[in-house]
Amino acid sequence: VSETERLSYVGNNFSNKPTNSLCRYFVGVLDKDSGQMDVYNAEIFNVQPLLSGRKTVCLSPAPVTQGTWAASAQCLWGQDKGRWPQVGAQGVPPQSGVELLPGEERIQHCVLIYVPLAQMELCIEAFGTSKQKRALNSRRMNAVGSEILNTAVTKAAANIIDAKGVTALIQDAAQDDTQNISVFLPPCNEDADKPENVYKFEDILSPAEYEALRVPAAAFVNITAEEISKKVDDRSHCSFVLEELKFLPADERSRDRKARCLWFLDTLIKFSHLKVIKKKHPMGPDCPHVISRKLMKNFSSLTYNNGSIQNLVSASMKTKITAYVIALALHINNFQIDLTVLQNDMKLQESRMMDIAKAMRLKISKANGLPGLQNDQSHKLGTLSLPLPVQKVSDNQRKRKKMN
Repeated sequence: VSETERLSYVGNNFSNKPTNSLCRYFVGVLDKDSGQMDVYNAEIFNVQPLLSGRKTVCLSPAPVTQGTWAASAQCLWGQDKGRWPQVGAQGVPPQSGVELLPGEERIQHCVLIYVPLAQMELCIEAFGTSKQKRALNSRRMNAVGSEILNTAVTKAAANIIDAKGVTALIQDAAQDDTQNISVFLPPCNEDADKPENVYKFEDILSPAEYEALRVPAAAFVNITAEEISKKVDDRSHCSFVLEELKFLPADERSRDRKARCLWFLDTLIKFSHLKVIKKKHPMGPDCPHVISRKLMKNFSSLTYNNGSIQNLVSASMKTKITAYVIALALHINNFQIDLTVLQNDMKLQESRMMDIAKAMRLKISKANGLPGLQNDQSHKLGTLSLPLPVQKVSDNQRKRKKMN
């Protein structure tokens, strides 16, 4: 028996293999000072690592018959039906590869040896190939990194709980939905004296942006009934815009203002349908540069993908676009809008649209559908009026509080 810092070894000086009795073995010890070597008789020992915790299991299969041979072979070896696998066992030598015929009972039993993972890692460290050693080092580094991360997360969570308390954390979790939506709403003036001052028009479109819309919106200013009908058939614009184009005011200044707002609202809705923005001007050459820059800066988020930075319209950005679309639609339609029409244009679920409208302090009521839409669809009207209604906890938050 021999021991090192990591493994213990056990060996013997006898073997079943035939040995050459004419050979003798010696060990030479060199004296560095005198330069002479002393020679001693030696014996050959076959030394192997001694693995503690090793378990041996013997499998003794039942007699194999014509009907059970395939299932027995698959159960024992998983593959190579009818052929003895290349592992040591009693009965048939592993090198023979003898074909077992149905009904034969040559297998007496099979010995399975289980070695603990720690012992196997020590063997790989001592005798493994370079590839095995690299894999072992990588596995150990990952284990250490995972342990450090878990410890840091546990410590940070404990610090937060100690600082805020469990009750405060539960209240924060119950308000997540409202906070997530409110971050993306236009600036709200709760002390406004008129509905048009709650969400100011200048916070939606700056004077420079409004001026830039004069050229592209000219097509809406001079549109005819035949052109509107053609656009309805082509579905080249959203339903809200197509319906409002039928009711442009006769006053030139008011007509121009509404046309600009409708053009920008239609562009916002089309922009919300994009996912990954690959073009520099995603809304085409007719979109003014200042408007294109506003869309990219305010209504898209940056992400890193495949070695490059990309703009995309995420779910949170779509929520922001929806809020600004509602605010602009309120200015267009005298602060009362059909939320169902906008919901269909934005391709949103009704619950999501209602959550955003309630967060914007709109009063929700039922209304009949507008022409051109499904008659059996119950429409929801959103009205912005003063005083603003008090925000209520949504059903999802109420359920969450009850569960807590």
